[in-house]
Amino acid sequence: METSKIIMDAAGIERSLTRISCEIIEENKGVQDLVIIGIQKGGVFLAQRIAGKISDSEHAKVPFGVLDITLYRDDIMTTRIKPKMGRTDISFSLDDKKVILVDDVLFTGRTIRAAMDALMDFGRPKLIRLAVLIDRGHRELPIRADFVGTNLPSSLWEDIAVHLTESSGIDEVVIEKS
Repeated sequence: METSKIIMDAAGIERSLTRISCEIIEENKGVQDLVIIGIQKGGVFLAQRIAGKISDSEHAKVPFGVLDITLYRDDIMTTRIKPKMGRTDISFSLDDKKVILVDDVLFTGRTIRAAMDALMDFGRPKLIRLAVLIDRGHRELPIRADFVGTNLPSSLWEDIAVHLTESSGIDEVVIEKS
């Protein structure tokens, strides 16, 4: 029997993204050389929202890009399920840029490791920082988020689903137990 519980509603997501955006501006002392990159699929809409909030707050356009990590995954040859390729759209150099990498859920750290490998194909960033809506723990690699919406300790038998208006018509984060 599968049960689910809403752990973050639309207002909670909005507050978290506003706080993360403000923290990014503070940490970087403005937006000079700042770029926002969303990881396919979960991080793209969150990254767009963060880039928009930062641009509105600072009255300056922050470059935004989309990164697909499918070919950089460490399990691509061992998984039975053929991964579906997404698109990468980074139309600017990352050389000497302050990159904010955005994803929805940080779990083992393997997605982020793959994303950092993929980013290097677009230049040599000055630094890479990580922003996530949910940090659920269970790291397998020494990776941590710099900007976190909420920490949500969870068991390995639970799934965290982030639903966003742009893709599912509703903003919510749900924990599902099977």
